[in-house]
Amino acid sequence: MGVFTYEQEITSSVPPAKMFKAAVLDADNIIPKVRPQAIKCVEIIQGEGGPGTIKKIHFGEGSKFKSMTHRVDAIDKEKFSFCYTVIDGDILTAGIESISHELTVVPSPDGGSIYKNTTKYHTKGDNVCEEHVKGGNEDSLATFKAIEAYVQAHPDAY
Repeated sequence: MGVFTYEQEITSSVPPAKMFKAAVLDADNIIPKVRPQAIKCVEIIQGEGGPGTIKKIHFGEGSKFKSMTHRVDAIDKEKFSFCYTVIDGDILTAGIESISHELTVVPSPDGGSIYKNTTKYHTKGDNVCEEHVKGGNEDSLATFKAIEAYVQAHPDAY
C-alpha cells in the first residue's frame, strides 16, 4: 500500500472559533444549504458525533459520485482540530483503499483564520491518484468559501 499526502491551506477573515463551528461542527447542516450540488444530505449511521461516529454522505446532482461513508477519528473543540477517514463509497476508486483527513483551524495574523487540511490517500499498491486529488481540492476550496460566505451573512449564528 502507498500513501499520497496532500496539504491545503485556505485563509479566511472569519475568526477560528466561528470557522471551526461552522466548517466542522455544523457542516452537516450548512453544506447542503450552501452547496447542494456537492452534498445533498448527511446521515448518521452510528454514534453521537464524537470519535467512532459513522456518517454516510449523499452527494448532490453536481457530483460524479453517489455517496461515501466516513468515520470520525478524533475531534478537539478547544484546539479546533478534527480527523476523519473515508472508509466506503464510490469515491474510493479502484486504486484507493481509504482517505484520511486531518483538519485544523488556526488564528491568522489579521484576526481571521487559516484552515489547514492534510489529506492522505491510502492507495492499493503504488497507484497515483493525482486527478482524484485535484478534483477533491477544488471542491474543498469551493465548499470552504461557501461556508465562509454563509458565516459572514449570518454573524449572529456563529
